[in-house]
Amino acid sequence: QTAPEFALLGQSLMNRIADLSIPTVAAVNGYCFGGALDLALACDKRFASPNASFAHPGANLGIMTGWGGTQRLPRLVGEATALEMFFTAKRVSAAEAQQIGLVDAISDSPYDRALEAVSV
Repeated sequence: QTAPEFALLGQSLMNRIADLSIPTVAAVNGYCFGGALDLALACDKRFASPNASFAHPGANLGIMTGWGGTQRLPRLVGEATALEMFFTAKRVSAAEAQQIGLVDAISDSPYDRALEAVSV
């Protein structure tokens, strides 16, 4: 019963992040699945550690997140790649995420790399 309200709350938060007038940067060091991926997608830049992985696992759970990832991911990586991730719940390694344009760079210290990006 509360799913629509929860989805709207998440959409509102992600839109507020995406609409900020200051640079927003995600530093990913580990799993970035579902809502966490939606949060990273709302940011202007994404940096990942070599061991980071990304997925939208809703297909395995019988759900689809409603926080804007279904709109943002195709814009970033292309429709075909996004649909594959959505429909198969495929996990994407950091290297593959960089190759498809999901992350801007891989760093042993994504946090430090993110700080560098916003210090320019």
